[in-house]
Amino acid sequence: MAPSSIRLFNTMSMQKEPLEPLVPGEVKVYVCGPTVYSYIHIGNARTFTSFDVVVRYLRYRGFKVTYVRNFTDVDDKIIKAAHETGEEPVALASRFVEAFREDVHALHLREPDVSPRVSETIPEIVAIIQTLVDKGYAYEAKGDVYFAVDKDEDYAKLSKRNLDDLCQGERVQPGDLKRQPLDFALWKAAKPGEPSWDSPWGKGRPGWHIECSAMSEKFLGRTFDIHGGALDLIFPHHENEIAQSESATGQTMAKYWMHCGFLDLEGAKMSKSLGNVVRLRDALAKVDAEALRFFFLSTHYRHPLTFAEKSLQDAEGRMEYFYETLRKVDERVAGKDFGKGPLHGDPARFLTEFESAMDDDFNTAGALGALSGQFGLMNELTDKPPVKDKPLVGRTLQALREQVREMSRVLGVFEDDPGAWLLRRRDRAVRERGIDVAEVERLLSERTAARAAKDFAKADEVRGALKALGVDIMDTPAGTSWKVAAPAA
Repeated sequence: MAPSSIRLFNTMSMQKEPLEPLVPGEVKVYVCGPTVYSYIHIGNARTFTSFDVVVRYLRYRGFKVTYVRNFTDVDDKIIKAAHETGEEPVALASRFVEAFREDVHALHLREPDVSPRVSETIPEIVAIIQTLVDKGYAYEAKGDVYFAVDKDEDYAKLSKRNLDDLCQGERVQPGDLKRQPLDFALWKAAKPGEPSWDSPWGKGRPGWHIECSAMSEKFLGRTFDIHGGALDLIFPHHENEIAQSESATGQTMAKYWMHCGFLDLEGAKMSKSLGNVVRLRDALAKVDAEALRFFFLSTHYRHPLTFAEKSLQDAEGRMEYFYETLRKVDERVAGKDFGKGPLHGDPARFLTEFESAMDDDFNTAGALGALSGQFGLMNELTDKPPVKDKPLVGRTLQALREQVREMSRVLGVFEDDPGAWLLRRRDRAVRERGIDVAEVERLLSERTAARAAKDFAKADEVRGALKALGVDIMDTPAGTSWKVAAPAA
């Protein structure tokens, strides 16, 4: 396989590096998945969407990708939520695993190759902890097991934090059995009412960080290519993963570390502890799933993104423009043979621009810019063709339409039937605005009759009446269609 042209930003080196997989032609990816104690919020959704596109693009470029995204189904938050609802922790976690799958499926996320759960990886977790104890990196204390941070000379190499600064203000809390403030739990002794498993240190359950070390090694090996997650996982979660894995194996855990930026609510970072979160399923009840996905991809994955109602309206408006364009093109070229021959201009330049943007650290914002330019040319060729050669125009539109399909497979948008998408969009807008569809259809029939009778004054009068109802009409070669007008600014 030819050398990859992809460059990605590596949090470890804090610079862009060429993608050079450990095994040529293969890329192994691990992304920290959800802790399943509640429904995921849109900040989580942005992260998972970003890595969904990363994996799609790697496959588009010809790599064999193994994609692992875990479920944390054993955790303090799950136990707390289960006590509040009266459920068993395992049952509550399983319920939210299914809810997660429903939500991300609606957002057009593809299933990872492997979706392991902590509860199914206990033997591997115990084995790594035992190795760390045997090597002197961890110690047991009355059934708990802790990682001794001062034994790891490279600790904090990912976050670039100073250990002295980290220690300031940290204290060993009463009842905590760790020796130093920065030491962290690998295994927690069993408590009444909590799920537990047998171990050399007695019954208990894993700490948070050790799980990803075990699951990534089990399915990807001791060293793999890309480890991803949200920006807030750099410290302590990813830092502690590195400490555990590399101390146990003596090998580099991951070659590249990728992190997705925060999603803010009108300028304030989303946080469950602050109570200012928007659940993904609540957002999807108000906005089209593809439009939400488009919104996520409109900003580079490493940059902060502000979630606001106006932003979602703009995203839906753009999606409507794109799908209207695709409907026009499909009506013009679907099932037709325009023969072989030259194309107008250089349609392939848009695909080149798209790939160039995606090669540059998966820059979806740049990729959407290339796509927008392509749609501009498609509209020009359907509405006001600059040449009179109809076969030439038709061939060019077909080539552009096929390129859209290629880009769509990467971005996960514009994969729906244009007519079906536009109809769903219209139906939802009709419900939200309280528009009387029967009255709209009556007025459209009245306008059609007026036009047939060449009573254009009457036709214009009816158009005005429709406009007053909040309806825009479009006269096309295929007939007259209508949509709900955009809200007034």
